Formats: sequence, C-alpha cells, structure tokens
Amino acid sequence: MPSDPIPTASAPATAPEPPATGRTGGPSAPPVLAEVVRSGFTEGRHRGSLVVLAADGVVDWALGDVSAPVFPRSANKPFQAVACLRAGVPLADERLAMAAASHSGEPFHVELAGRMLAERGFTEDDLQCPADLPLDPAEAETYLAAGHVRARLTMNCSGKHAAMLAACRAAGWPTGDYLDPGHPLQRLVAESLAAAADEPPAATGTDGCGAPLLAVSLTGLARAFRSLVLADPGSPERRVADAMRAHPAHVAGTRRHDTWLMREVPGTLSKMGAEAVQAVALPDGRALAFKLEDGSPRALGPVLARVLERMGLEAPVLARIAEQPLLGGGVPVGAVRPAF
Repeated sequence: MPSDPIPTASAPATAPEPPATGRTGGPSAPPVLAEVVRSGFTEGRHRGSLVVLAADGVVDWALGDVSAPVFPRSANKPFQAVACLRAGVPLADERLAMAAASHSGEPFHVELAGRMLAERGFTEDDLQCPADLPLDPAEAETYLAAGHVRARLTMNCSGKHAAMLAACRAAGWPTGDYLDPGHPLQRLVAESLAAAADEPPAATGTDGCGAPLLAVSLTGLARAFRSLVLADPGSPERRVADAMRAHPAHVAGTRRHDTWLMREVPGTLSKMGAEAVQAVALPDGRALAFKLEDGSPRALGPVLARVLERMGLEAPVLARIAEQPLLGGGVPVGAVRPAF
C-alpha cells in the first residue's frame, strides 16, 4: 500500500495551537514562551512562566503564574554560597565563584575544586555529591577519550560541595552530615534564601547533587537575585555577586550563556538551574526569573535573549545567546525561537 503523500513546502506549515488546558482540563496551562520551528513547520512548543521586576523591585510584567513555588535548582547556589560566607569561611575570587557554580567540568574547574578541598584537609572522598561526567558534552567526550571515569570532582556541583565542607570546618560543625536539612549550614542556607527572596521556602526537596533544595516563587527568585546586586559592598551577598561577575567562566564554563552574558554585559548577574530555570539581575536593580514547564534547556537561551531585549538591553551577545538551531542532515533547517 503506498505511503501517504508528503506535503510540499511551498508555504510554511504551522501546526494549530492546542487549547490552553491544564492537567485537569481547566484553563491553567502556562503560556507558550518558545516555539520549535523546523523547515517552516512548528513541531513543538515550550510553555512556562516568567517575571520581570522594575528597578524599584515591583513587578513590571509577567507571563503565567509567577507566585506559585518552583524548585530553582542551581539558581539557588548563590544563596548557598552566601551561607558559606556567613558561616565564616574566607572564600574569595575564583573560589567564591566556584561555590556558586554549575561548572562545565573543564580542567580548570576540576583542578580548582580539588585545591579547595586540599587547602582545608579534605579529599574527593569527603564530597557527598555523586560521581558524574563533565556537564559540557564536549568536555565529557574529551574526558572519556582520555580514559577517565565518572568522578565526584567532575560533577558540576563539586565546587559548591567543597565550599560547604570548608564552611563546616570554619564554623566547627560536623562534616559527615553536611547535607542533612537540619544541619546548621543548611539551616543557614534556608535563612539566607528566605531573606533574599522575602518569602519563606514553600517546600524542601533533594537536588541532583544530594543537597537540600528549597522552593520559592519566580517572583521571590527574581527578588533574591536583585538583592545580591544591590547589597552593601563587602556584605556576604555582594561578595558572592561580585565574585560571580568577576569570574563568570568559573560559574559556568567557556561555552555557556551565563558566562557570555556576565562577561559581555558588565554588572549583570546570571545563573541557570536544571529543569530550565533562569534568573538574572541587572546592576540597576531590574531582575528576571523564568521556568519552562517541560524542563528542556534548549529554549533557555532564546527566551532569555528575548526577555532582555524587551527590557531594553542592547548587546551583541544577545544574538549569540538566542541561537538555538535545529539541524537536518547536519545543516540548520530551523530554530527554537521565542514566542512572545
């Protein structure tokens, strides 16, 4: 039996937008933030919610539900680093940036994480994050080709865990249970995030690295990032923001949009989180946070670039961040593009 005929591409074909119904059939689905367009045909959509704060901290505009709690995942790391400083550990510069990092597992990341441990008498065996490959796919290929195996140091959270161990030692706290939600360090993390977000965490879970994970709203997350860039110079919050902005490659990696944005737009603080979370604060106090419901990271860059453009930011790096081509036969045939 012959196959169905393939429609010609004489005019762009677009699949109809499905009705915005929630899981129970009500009108609760988040709006579409990005479309997946291949050969002129919209083959998929990424829904989500986002919020933008004005310089005075009030909500400027928003899409979707920005008051419901979400797990910010690694976008919470700056506040974990703040807690480490409040515990008394004298981290600074690249080491403090690594305390807030989801690093790519490049050699300079792994080497510095190892030094952070050794400087305070720890070894890789003291880390309680799981063994993993480098986060960056190219780095992972190189790492495996060299005959290496998954390790705790190459896990993207190893810098944060090294900082947590150092903080425990500085404060005289036990290190064997440093990931327990009731540990003094983790209670300090919760206090630091709640103060910055101006709301108590709505839930506690376990992150991919094993650390406690605290839920706040997207509006609270944007407020929290805003508080970092506006904090008094020399405060733990400002020290974390300054270290991240001064050493963006240590926060992410050489092929990551957080690095590009912080490096090329001075004063900007940017941090992504797993499950497609992004938070950014500009030096004038404007801030944004968003989450894509399906957790796909491929739409982070296009959505982030569009939000920043709508906020009036003009910088060549936005085109680079927005680029997310779709390949067909090894060549670009479409792209993931913002839908707002």
